[in-house]
Amino acid sequence: MQDNYRHKGKRQQLVKTVKKKGITNKAVLDAIGKIPRHLFMDSSFEDHAYQDKAFPIAADQTISQPYTVAFQTEKLEIEKGDKVLEIGTGSGYQTAVLCELGAKVYSIERQRELYRKTKMFLNKIGYRPKHLSFGDGYKGMPNYAPFDKIIVTAGAPFVPKDLLGQLKVGGRMVIPVGDDVQTMTLFIRKSPTEFDKTEFGQFRFVPLLGDKN
Repeated sequence: MQDNYRHKGKRQQLVKTVKKKGITNKAVLDAIGKIPRHLFMDSSFEDHAYQDKAFPIAADQTISQPYTVAFQTEKLEIEKGDKVLEIGTGSGYQTAVLCELGAKVYSIERQRELYRKTKMFLNKIGYRPKHLSFGDGYKGMPNYAPFDKIIVTAGAPFVPKDLLGQLKVGGRMVIPVGDDVQTMTLFIRKSPTEFDKTEFGQFRFVPLLGDKN
């Protein structure tokens, strides 16, 4: 569990790369610069940890590209104390970024192996989400709704109605929508029945799966 000067130096390079690609939110950049991403990855990938790339993790999932994490987080416009629902805990890297920004994170993961591993790991390195759950991301967490912000970190073939329903009026949801390639989409809830929708560029995510594993 080492985090040395070399790692810190590489992180600062990563921050520069992400900045060059258009990320301007200082709090998001600071989080990327602070979180030891190499600890979230298999040690055989450690040398690649601070490249702006996605990499495989357990259960056939991936740790998202840092730029993608920063892009989605920036679009959420996190404020300290925001109640955030994260669909797809994965390695816990995105969860850590949200915690670093002062969000109260409720995260759900459908791969049992990953859920157990990540829950223990986040605790170990000092990131404590409000609630980590093993379950179906399409259903969200109705017991804890409504949420100020919702982030989906897997490609959804369609926008789950349950998730839109769990968003507060004035809340923001960022979700990659599509099958093979996804369009990053932002929904802002204007009223109980109205949503503003904005589409951004194309991204690639692992698919959002329904059945628990």
